[in-house]
Amino acid sequence: MLTCRYGLHRLQFAEDVAQETLVRALQTWPYRGVPDNPSAWLSRTAKNLAIDQLRRENRWREKETDVAHELDRWHSVIGSEEMQETFADDTLRMLFVCFHPQLSSEAQTALALKTLCGMSPAEIAAPFLTTEAAISKRLVRARRRIRDLNLPFAVPDVSELPTRLDGVLGTLYLLFNEGYKSSSGDQLVRADLCQEAIRLTRLLASHSATDQPQTQALLALMYLNAARLGSRTDEAGNLLRLHEQDRSSWNQGMIQNGIAFLAKSGRGEVVSRYHLEAGIAACHCTAIDDSSTDWQRVLNLYDQLVRLTNSPLVKLNRAVALARLHGPHAGLDAIAHLPLNSYYLLHAIRGYFKSQLGCNSEASNHFREAELLAPSEAERSFLQRQIADCEKAGE
Repeated sequence: MLTCRYGLHRLQFAEDVAQETLVRALQTWPYRGVPDNPSAWLSRTAKNLAIDQLRRENRWREKETDVAHELDRWHSVIGSEEMQETFADDTLRMLFVCFHPQLSSEAQTALALKTLCGMSPAEIAAPFLTTEAAISKRLVRARRRIRDLNLPFAVPDVSELPTRLDGVLGTLYLLFNEGYKSSSGDQLVRADLCQEAIRLTRLLASHSATDQPQTQALLALMYLNAARLGSRTDEAGNLLRLHEQDRSSWNQGMIQNGIAFLAKSGRGEVVSRYHLEAGIAACHCTAIDDSSTDWQRVLNLYDQLVRLTNSPLVKLNRAVALARLHGPHAGLDAIAHLPLNSYYLLHAIRGYFKSQLGCNSEASNHFREAELLAPSEAERSFLQRQIADCEKAGE
């Protein structure tokens, strides 16, 4: 709302005002009670804070006319055919704004995840296997480029939506993954992020310009993975691996939705990573137990995914499926030269393969390396249990 009102070139200003508004809420609501309409309270407070801050700026009078003009333009759009042709949801509209063609793809995604999804630079850095500092620099460069080019706040025409769709889907994919396995903090699962990603993807799937096979495939992937959220940890919050989860607790309604959307995604000739990952998730969700999983099909899908993405993370996951079919030696060979030494899961998977071979001392060492790199408390606790099991087995 603030960015719509004051323009994309004042993105940092909008972020600052939004944060101050939430601080005000945290300070006053515990004592005065939650307002009857929290959204309206936040909007009104944000508007007042923004006006107060602008009035303190030396050049407020110079900007007042431009701001009023932009506000009038935005009000004229509300309820117009332009809005109805795109999206009524502000977050989704802003996502498409972030993917302006004059910004680099890295800047687009970082900007969307930070500004709209509320992810920190550290959380954004995790899936890209880069540093928090690198992401912070991307955000600074993106804001500078917006300012230098004077990019307008403008939702693209319906005809432009498909060209920006891949970036938006990629952002929602990363948002869901952050909820599915949080990259920081004490909580392994953040269901709220998963729910928001699903909500926004459903809106895309219901719009004629963005209801594409890859949209349906991403929605299928989200539903199939979200069906297992409640079983990913035990009552104490400890991480449970796939074969340790109670499959009777998986949400069958979500699994059925996922299978239905996966079927819909089959139209057309393009196979995206979302199709392949949803296919893998479907193999797990439709197996009555771990031993019944069609691991050969899972491996075949991973082979296609490797050819499509050439991602070292995909190759790491493929090695697990490979080991299920051909043993831990094959898994170790598959990950021997992956450039992921700073990634904790590489060491954890090495430890797992070594423990299967009875090399408990080596396994323990790999688990210790993984523990040092693990981003969350739940994962560190899990690795500590693996270390203890290895030491006990080696006695």
